[in-house]
This record gives sequence, C-alpha cells and structure tokens, in this order.
Amino acid sequence: MSAEISPKDRFITVYGRNPVHEVLLDDSVHVDKVVIADGARGSGLREIQQAARRRGVEVQHASAERVKKLAGNGRQDQGVFADVVAPRMRPLDVALEQDLASLRAVLVLDGVTTPANVGMILRSATAAGVDGIVVPRKGVASLDPLVVKASAGVAFRAPILKAFTAAEAVGSLKRQGFHVVGLDAGGDDDLFAAHLPEPVAFVLGSETAGLTPEVADLVDTWVSIPMAAGVESLNVSAAAAVVCFELVRRSRL
Repeated sequence: MSAEISPKDRFITVYGRNPVHEVLLDDSVHVDKVVIADGARGSGLREIQQAARRRGVEVQHASAERVKKLAGNGRQDQGVFADVVAPRMRPLDVALEQDLASLRAVLVLDGVTTPANVGMILRSATAAGVDGIVVPRKGVASLDPLVVKASAGVAFRAPILKAFTAAEAVGSLKRQGFHVVGLDAGGDDDLFAAHLPEPVAFVLGSETAGLTPEVADLVDTWVSIPMAAGVESLNVSAAAAVVCFELVRRSRL
C-alpha cells in the first residue's frame, strides 16, 4: 500500500467490545491493532486481550479521550477499538491514477445516511463484481460496526473508494470519461433498455431527498426502474442491487 494513503483509507475501524471481539475471532480478516483506553474495566476486555494474543495482534493503550477521537464514536466505543485492514479500500483519486482501465462500472453513494443501507449496498455490489463503490467521508454513513453488520462482514473486502464528497467524486469520474447515470422514478429511460456507455458511474441518493443538487447537475442520463402495482420506488439498497445485477446481465450479453 502506498505510503501517502492515510490510515483512514486503509482500515475500517470497529469499536465496542462485542464487535472488536467478533473480528478477532474471525480469522478471515486481518486486524492491524487493538487500542484500549487507559483505565477501561469490566466485561469483555480480558476476552479481547486473549483473542488478540492468540492472533498475534498488537494491543495498544491510549487515553480515553484519544480512543474516543480515533474510534470516531465517543458514545459507543466502550473504551476499545480495532483497526481492520480493508485490502481493497483506497482513495478514488489513487484508483483513477493507477487503475483507470479496470474501473468500468462504479457506484457513488450520495446522502445515504442509514448504516443498514450502506452495508447492504456494499454486500450487493461486491457480490455482483462492481469495480468500485464510492463512499464519501461527508454526507454518507461512516463505515462503522452497524455498516459491517449489515454487510455481513463483506465491508472488509468490498472495493471501497474513498472521497471527501459525492460531488467531488462524480466530478473526478466525469473528467476521466465516466458516463454518469442517476436513478429517478421520472427518469427518461428504463434501466433495462437504456444505453449505458462504459465506463459508467451510477449515483444513488437518499430515499427522502434523492441526489444532492450538486451531484444531480452532473448526471448525464436519468433512468428509472420499472414499477408495477402502483409502487412508487424501492429502498436505495434494493435499487442498488437491481442496478448491480443489471450490470452483470449486460456483461454476459
């Protein structure tokens, strides 16, 4: 991994005693380190330390304030967090610079703030073989234990691309020749019939607000998912799954 890549773009930080213990028990994931707050006491810590020792994982100690800051959730960290290596996670700009030719289809999350939705999108997109899922640091649920749980652990091996905002990410993708597609119930074209030139970037917004105006302004083509029986729309994670497997279908034609 390149030296210039921030730890935040290499690790998914898991906090809380049960989530940390669970990742230590899962030999399929690479835990870089565990950090325990000075003075932390109570149930679970001994088991965490034993599991870390069994795995040969470094256990560090830090002040409670530093643990709160590094974990990113001072109310729920319970005095412990673990940095789990996400081998396929990297900054979007690095991916565009180093592997542009291999990025043929990506998703961009815009305003998806529910952790369960982010986790399920990561699971569906990874299962479908999507080349990248842009998860911005701002405006989207952070990659926390709730996201990991909703993804059934797939978040650790998902091809996550990090950017500051969705608008910044979409702008970068457009400059590299990506055709930007937005989902909307009133879209001009049917998802299953639309012409989608590669490379393509699908932007997915929140159920309540849709895409942010800055991102909507960058969309090249609006498509809709056909609905029957008066159903207006799908949950964003369900819509993402439909998009991902439509891409699979097209790739096999």
